[in-house]
Amino acid sequence: HDATALGGIGRAVELLARALADERRILVVADYDADGATGCAVAVRGLRLLGARYVDWLVPNRLEHGYGLTPELVEVAAGRRPDLLITVDNGITSVEGVAAAAARGIEVLITDHHLPGPRLPAAAAAVNPNLPGDAFPSKHLAGVGVMFYVLGALRARLRADDWFARRGVPEPGLAVLLDLVALGTVADVVVLDANNRILVAQGLARIRAGACCAGIAALIAVAGRERTRLEASDLGYAIGPRLNAAGRLADMGLGVDCLLTDEPGAAAAAAARLDALNRERREVQRQMEIDAAGVLARRAAGGTALPPALALFDPAWHPGVVGVLAGRVKEMTGRPVVAFAADGDGNLRGSARSVRGVNVRDLIAAVHAAHPDLVTRFGGHAMAAGLTLPAAHLARFGAALEAAAAAGLAG
Repeated sequence: HDATALGGIGRAVELLARALADERRILVVADYDADGATGCAVAVRGLRLLGARYVDWLVPNRLEHGYGLTPELVEVAAGRRPDLLITVDNGITSVEGVAAAAARGIEVLITDHHLPGPRLPAAAAAVNPNLPGDAFPSKHLAGVGVMFYVLGALRARLRADDWFARRGVPEPGLAVLLDLVALGTVADVVVLDANNRILVAQGLARIRAGACCAGIAALIAVAGRERTRLEASDLGYAIGPRLNAAGRLADMGLGVDCLLTDEPGAAAAAAARLDALNRERREVQRQMEIDAAGVLARRAAGGTALPPALALFDPAWHPGVVGVLAGRVKEMTGRPVVAFAADGDGNLRGSARSVRGVNVRDLIAAVHAAHPDLVTRFGGHAMAAGLTLPAAHLARFGAALEAAAAAGLAG
């Protein structure tokens, strides 16, 4: 689909064209999952290809900063002295974070695909196909896909301004980024509609032909896959999980480094570390699945029917792995699942996964509307969401989630 159908993209291109012309300092702030990491790499590589001189990046630590552009992360970002922040795969619910950046004189361009909350951040520009009234035909772009579209629109603007001719450089091809777009799109488990299928197919074709970045080539190697026969399922079940392991158990900076390096040896070393983290993640996940299966078995033994949605928690669960756990329990039960882990500050961080036909982000929004004191923050999309709540509110949240799911199914 044509990029001009994306709302806000004209203003976004204006910001970026000015930033390139004025040699402003750009900082990309990405999410800590595979979509965020690939989107970060697309943004950094793409902006550099288009002539940006000062492009840096920052990914929050899941345990230290939480999700999105928080005021705490803005404080870290300010240390890099950026003129412009670009969020990738986050930001559309970061009302306080955008305000904190503005208070420091930093403009913010949001690129995201998650559903917005009741208030939109006062960003300089926002590009998100899921904003109210947005005319873009595909609502299923991943965060990396949104960023790719922004770069395409920026290149068109620069071409019209004779940017490349005036600099005496050839206009760069952005197809070199499609390997990253394909990986992030599949790994984020967004709907593979016709538009996404085109992006993924083109990315896979480049990977099979050997025209992929060193990091993806190294991840394919450590996963034991054959590059020339790579399928979308390999991106989802072999490559994506290894990249995600960094954000779950350590720091996604390792994953971004892997995707940004052009040196095969450095890429191989980073991929080996990601592979080791993924093996550790599997062991942690295995024990958590045993714990969750025990909870379900005890309910069944007590004659208690499973509710239409489940909220599960164990003090020993790892906050970086609850999303994977929620997905597995969802597959076991056929119900939306929210799995929680303690954050050490008296709060619980939850990851939700849903089944077809139930929008889990809307389900949590319904809970929040009925009980505004329960959830501190939340965000996401139809099939996956995240939220935070005080540990003392867990039982009430579980009951409210069940009630909202029952009401929605009955409706």
